Amino acid sequence: MTDDASKPVFGIARRERIMDELRVSGAVRVADLAREFDVSELTIRRDIGELADRGLVTRVHGGATLRSRLDTTVTPRAALDAPRYRVGMIVPSLSYYWPQVVIGARAAATELGVQLVLRGASYEAADQRRQIASLIDSGGFHGLIVAPENQGPDGYALLNWLESLPIPVVLAERRAPTSLALTSLEWVTTDHVFGGALAASHLASLGHRRVGILTSRQSPTSWQLRRGWARAVEELGLESVIDLDASLDYMEGPERARFADDLIEQVKTTGVTGMMIHSDPQALLVEQHLIDSGLSVPDDLSIIAYDDEVAENASPPITALAPPKPHVGRRAVEVMLARLTEGPERPVERVQVVPVLHERESTAPLQR
Repeated sequence: MTDDASKPVFGIARRERIMDELRVSGAVRVADLAREFDVSELTIRRDIGELADRGLVTRVHGGATLRSRLDTTVTPRAALDAPRYRVGMIVPSLSYYWPQVVIGARAAATELGVQLVLRGASYEAADQRRQIASLIDSGGFHGLIVAPENQGPDGYALLNWLESLPIPVVLAERRAPTSLALTSLEWVTTDHVFGGALAASHLASLGHRRVGILTSRQSPTSWQLRRGWARAVEELGLESVIDLDASLDYMEGPERARFADDLIEQVKTTGVTGMMIHSDPQALLVEQHLIDSGLSVPDDLSIIAYDDEVAENASPPITALAPPKPHVGRRAVEVMLARLTEGPERPVERVQVVPVLHERESTAPLQR
């Protein structure tokens, strides 16, 4: 078991951890898992039951064992039919946002009989290309799931290179610009444009008219959020009087306190009562500085974060839009398997999924 088990683990992440333990030891006990995850034994039995229904484990008295290849009592139809493929997955971070995408991909790969090989990169196009090329050169891969840089000359060059590869490529949480006219790349992505619009709509529903947006300049999500936000602000008759697309050097580096103080001064002078902030760490930074300056969240400023990685741990907990990250990973594997199984005659598939609004204490109806 991992040494961070004292932290809450939920749903698919908990079941993935159970599978990890089974791969190591071959067997688990319900009582031990309940203590490890600090949940009831009934919850663990339900987890094991779901894994058993998928044909991944065999239930035994008091626990479960890893399902033997000789055990054909419960086998999902997909696992019976799916050939064994080896797929590489390269993501730009193994610490923020992407772990949940990977968890979804790994769960789907396990169920569908796909060997998933994970590799981490950075957000730099050159590093991403090196990592992808190294994986391909190692041989034996049937397809790639990647999250490449997709903006600017370097991003466009990387996308064109991916299009030219001799194996199929599925983008996760990325898409190629229409102007590149790429015809073979497939992708599964959250509809972040809709997410930006949903944030503006939520603030409008609470009576906020003077609003603001703060995004992270380096994030490939920001431009999509801003597009949806701008469209909704115009259609809803709102005033977006604070509009910042700031460098992470200012929001995370030594200048962050001054950056937050300047933003708070703008909130005071412009009368903004609601803001969307991307991403979670920046939303927490602003919230903390607001409270330290004597203002109230949400009475003086309602805040919506985008990503929902740590927003619920703030004080007060921050309303956030949550991309369905595990589902993105799962669907990326499913799209890849469909491509590998059906071949080049299958129509190219490009999937969008909708983020979910988790309303918490940082947003409230306008008080003035």
